[in-house]
Amino acid sequence: MNTVFKIFLSMSFSGGLLILTLLLGKRWLKDKISRQWQYYIWLVVILRLLLPFGPEVSLLGKTYQAVDWAVTRADALPARQPAPNIPGDAPAAGLEQKNEYASSPSESDTDVRPFQDIAVLLAEHIWLIWLVAALFLLIRKVTIYQGFMRYIRAGLTPVSDMELLDRLSIAAEQSGIKRPIELCVNPLVSSPLLTGFFHPCIVLPGTDVPEKDFSYIVLHELTHYKRRDIFFKWLIQVTVCLHWFNPLVHLMSSEITRACEFSCDEAVLSKIGSCNAQDYGKTLLDAMAAIGKYKENIGAVTLSENKQMLKERLGAIMKFKGQSKAVKLLTAALTLCVVLGASFVGVYSTVTAANTPNATNTEKLPLAQSGVLPENEWQDDSQADDDLPPENAISSSYEKQYIASMQADQYYEAGSLPLFDIAFSQLDKGAQESWLDRLYTDGSVAFFSAAVKRLDGNSSLPADFAEKAYADEQTAFFSILTDCMGEAELKLWLDRALEDGNIAFQSILFDKLQQNDVFDELQEKREKELEKAQAAEYRTAGVTMNGKDYYYEGQLVNIFLDIRPGKSFYTLNMNPKGTVNIKIVRDADNKITGAIYMTETEVAQLLEDMMDDD
Repeated sequence: MNTVFKIFLSMSFSGGLLILTLLLGKRWLKDKISRQWQYYIWLVVILRLLLPFGPEVSLLGKTYQAVDWAVTRADALPARQPAPNIPGDAPAAGLEQKNEYASSPSESDTDVRPFQDIAVLLAEHIWLIWLVAALFLLIRKVTIYQGFMRYIRAGLTPVSDMELLDRLSIAAEQSGIKRPIELCVNPLVSSPLLTGFFHPCIVLPGTDVPEKDFSYIVLHELTHYKRRDIFFKWLIQVTVCLHWFNPLVHLMSSEITRACEFSCDEAVLSKIGSCNAQDYGKTLLDAMAAIGKYKENIGAVTLSENKQMLKERLGAIMKFKGQSKAVKLLTAALTLCVVLGASFVGVYSTVTAANTPNATNTEKLPLAQSGVLPENEWQDDSQADDDLPPENAISSSYEKQYIASMQADQYYEAGSLPLFDIAFSQLDKGAQESWLDRLYTDGSVAFFSAAVKRLDGNSSLPADFAEKAYADEQTAFFSILTDCMGEAELKLWLDRALEDGNIAFQSILFDKLQQNDVFDELQEKREKELEKAQAAEYRTAGVTMNGKDYYYEGQLVNIFLDIRPGKSFYTLNMNPKGTVNIKIVRDADNKITGAIYMTETEVAQLLEDMMDDD
């Protein structure tokens, strides 16, 4: 295998160990330590993934040296040659027969040789496959970003309101930003966002924003710019492209995207003070009210990334408080531990490669390793055999399966995905099925994904587990299993999901079939039908709808609340321009019986519940 690729694989493996460590530590670090630290500490992992440097003595260096030594020994053992026939000496009859047998290759060896040559050829050129895939992914991401920016610029209108521009200028000056920041409007975006590497521009869905909300929005986006979050995002994307084969790197990318918004919220609150946390949280809620057609891209940083994360962000905002000295000391200690851990894990170095025996220096190895007798020296046949492994050592299939099973269990418990991947590939179908069932039960998506990729192409296990995942509504596992399906099978699953009305699985299958536009049209049709039916239902209670606005008795509604029985589903609409707050009243059969005004206590309780992350 190419030495450069070995070094890169070791970088990916050591970076994967750090990712696992940080993800496992997130459970108890999340609310105990600065969100900004939780964001920037990933830089250490990214540097470990991108820089091929490390100490001469490291964990991975020793591991690779041991593996290379074992491989070299295994390759050298079959190369055992007959002793040279020195004139005047007659070898023993038994030894002569053994040498004659060894010198004439069997018919099975001749048949296996071409496959061995192909395997060696692939191993030597696998780095080309990695490089081509990495370049393809990077070009694809750049192309997507360029397309996104073209759509943004197509509907972009510079803001000419001098009052808004003055507020932006003052906020930029207070944030210590000297470069001019543009302010534009594009009704297509779903949330305020910041674009541009060298010509930054804050894009708003509209200019009809309250003064306080505008200040918070601008401060949030200026914080993104000052911290160079766009550059950080692209550094992550380059890392993902290079380590496309490592599922842990993809998990890291998702986690950094989340951490970016949390850390930016924390930075903003440290400037405006925790007393303004509730107002800042309300700004986030208002930003989600306007939904545009285009979702944000990897090349932009937004005010509200998605609805799923909004509730957690609101909870973190309400819990924000300054750091104590103890937390600062803990932060410094953890940073030192992560840096030292990255250094200790290390990478496969050229020093390790130089110290590893290979085919060119087998004459320096003992007889048991090289299989060649020293020149002008004879050994008894039984003595030579004593140096070799016993003939029955790990010879049976049962023993091999037992060892592979033990290794898989050990690596899984240790959280070592790359080593588990190797051990899983050596298991038979029955053992692989047991492991897949265990990983599925444990909810271990990363290990399940790696295991599925190791299955034989003719295996029925992906189809069996796809049925199970569909029945259990486990979309993450089902998405992994779709990678094993052909187009015909995907279409059959799509027909089934359409018939069942299972929207989550429809989304996955349309995406795999590259028919996202069809899914978007279908969703738009569903939403229109739902809105039409809902509007007719509300009219029976005296509530009318005009787009996203609700009216009751001729008055624009500020807060509109409709909770279904059992609180299984609800409709909530907030319009700051509204003057009244109403809620829909339903009976036990989910039928509307009327609409009433909400009391101030109910409004306060609703806002408090929205801020509560429980």
